[in-house]
Amino acid sequence: MLPEFTNTTFTDFTKDDNRKAMTAALKKVESHLGGDYPLFIGGKEIKTNDKIRSLNPSKFSEVVGFFSKGTAAHAEKAIAVADETFKMWSRIPGEERARYLLKAAAIMKRRRLELAAWMVFEVGKNWAEADGDVAEAIDFLEFYGREMMRYASPQPITPYPGEENELYYMPMGVGAVIPPWNFPLAITVGMTSAAIVTGNTVVLKPASTAPAIAWQFVQIMREAGLPDGVLNFLPGSGAQIGDTIVRHPRIRFIAFTGSKETGLHIHELAAKVSEGQIWIKRTILEMGGKDFIIVDGDADLDAAAEGIVTAAFGFQGQKCSACSRAILHTDVYDAVVKKIAERVKKITIGPTKDQKNYLGPVVDEAAYNKILEYIAIGKKEGKLVSGGGKGPAGGYFIQPTVIKDIKETARIAQEEIFGPVLAIIKARDFQHSVDIANGTQFGLTGALYSRDRSHLEFGRRELFCGNLYLNRKCTGALVGVQPFGGFNMSGTDSKAGGRDYLGLFLQAKSVCERF
Repeated sequence: MLPEFTNTTFTDFTKDDNRKAMTAALKKVESHLGGDYPLFIGGKEIKTNDKIRSLNPSKFSEVVGFFSKGTAAHAEKAIAVADETFKMWSRIPGEERARYLLKAAAIMKRRRLELAAWMVFEVGKNWAEADGDVAEAIDFLEFYGREMMRYASPQPITPYPGEENELYYMPMGVGAVIPPWNFPLAITVGMTSAAIVTGNTVVLKPASTAPAIAWQFVQIMREAGLPDGVLNFLPGSGAQIGDTIVRHPRIRFIAFTGSKETGLHIHELAAKVSEGQIWIKRTILEMGGKDFIIVDGDADLDAAAEGIVTAAFGFQGQKCSACSRAILHTDVYDAVVKKIAERVKKITIGPTKDQKNYLGPVVDEAAYNKILEYIAIGKKEGKLVSGGGKGPAGGYFIQPTVIKDIKETARIAQEEIFGPVLAIIKARDFQHSVDIANGTQFGLTGALYSRDRSHLEFGRRELFCGNLYLNRKCTGALVGVQPFGGFNMSGTDSKAGGRDYLGLFLQAKSVCERF
């Protein structure tokens, strides 16, 4: 019997053996940097002359890998292969499909630190953040494998005399999976494995800034024995192949995580019926946020300050759940600002290959320039507390930046920056803090620190976000524990890692036989 799902324990890098093992993993991955990688369609590796260069953002002169870039013709081929393979894969029993995920999870556990090392080089995650990304990916495989077994079991329905009635779930078809670069393993694995285990086939278009770790996942699925054509790997530009995939009449659904603008574009394209299309396409969208942490007048201020700094600057603020707005009650405003500033001063910044560096680079030059522009805007909208400039040369480093006295309607309080920038806003009272928190177009994560039970209960009801945390930080959702997804322009509230998630990749069929 399969044991119950439990979350993967994080690696303790204070232990000497774990540090040595991670150092060895980094050396191993470093020896493979600069490799040339193909497309993977229908079990065949395809090289193209046009390449995507994946760079190390800590040292942008260093190439992580060269990746063949797919064209519209490759997209057509991948969809055709996936469509043909679906005829076979959709008829494999759900329990059998689940075992591919469980096998992949076992392989991933054995390669855990190596996978983390790839993310240190490719997207600049520090050791702990990279390890947490791998742990979440393992959890998705383990959780969704078990969930598929549940979905494949007889479903409860109300009996009716003289009839046999049943309801069962069917796969949908070919899906496009378009993951982000910020959780390049966990979210890639989560969306792709959910689509595959439910009996669908996939065209995976990885983020152009993080194809190397996605390739490692494809290799793991190959080692797990996944049949050719179920998972097809197609790097390429959104303009060149992204729209082709989304528009295609044989694409049944699109699972996407990324910016609001791209998500809405995908949603609009998917809504338009292409010639030969016989279904309404389904979109599963997670599109970011403008997340908050409220500190009430009677809160534990040290715990609140620690939670704010961790949530604002973990992985350089490049999480859709990152705290970008600290909303502080007027009675504790100055005290919390001081505590935040003290903690930010202790943050070490530099290449994350070195364990001592907590804050690494932002992902690429475009992000670097955009964030610095927002910091310049923020300096005009409020008062700089700390940071506010560039970090070490040679990589895309930006100082952890805190700006206080920000109006709730200011740009840096409303627009998603996706970098190490924290806006601090003063609230007149608790109701005002709730109004500020709810006062954006997003609704992904939020947190409330308070000792007042009535305020906690009010916040539980009235703070409008998909993931709300009371007296803890607003990042770090665990698979199965805090199903993840947001409201409004944060997406379709798909609740990744929850018991409803696989249902998004399935369609239910009711069958009745009268005797």
